[in-house]
Amino acid sequence: MASGFQRAKVQAMFDAFDADGNGCLDEDDFEALAARWARMPRVAGDPELAQRVRSVMMGWWEHLSAVGETAGSGRVDMDALMAMVDRLPAMAPTVRATADTVFDAVDENADGRISRAEHQKLIDTWHGRRTPTQHVFDRLDQDGDGSLSRPEFAVLWTQFWISDDPAEPGNLMCGPLPPTA
Repeated sequence: MASGFQRAKVQAMFDAFDADGNGCLDEDDFEALAARWARMPRVAGDPELAQRVRSVMMGWWEHLSAVGETAGSGRVDMDALMAMVDRLPAMAPTVRATADTVFDAVDENADGRISRAEHQKLIDTWHGRRTPTQHVFDRLDQDGDGSLSRPEFAVLWTQFWISDDPAEPGNLMCGPLPPTA
């Protein structure tokens, strides 16, 4: 069962996904998320990547709705998202595949590295608004080289979605943690 720590960090993502602010997630919220990602420069300029990104975003809606759709309503609540989080360790290859697609979308100049500015765009895109990050990137960039490689990014992404250890840097992948996390 997902811990209180996991719930606190995932709550910010739930809120970001809930585009209409109604307290539930539905397919339209994931359509809005896919549309935000479609505006990323590299995604907008590459139809194949655009399709991959859309497939990933809408694929997660399919997984989520299968886990927790409430009585045929087409909506899921935070408890359903947490039930999905509980299943993620068994879905590690899918989580890594998502990391790979997100990496490609965010790596605006296709140099195989995510810069501080590119990471900021990732956070802003997830949240649908400018989101202050303080010194999050410095914690993520463990080797201090000023960027995240694809393997580093995959580890951090997986930590964000699966980790229950507050000390792991990947918990900051989608921005600063709320004070209660």
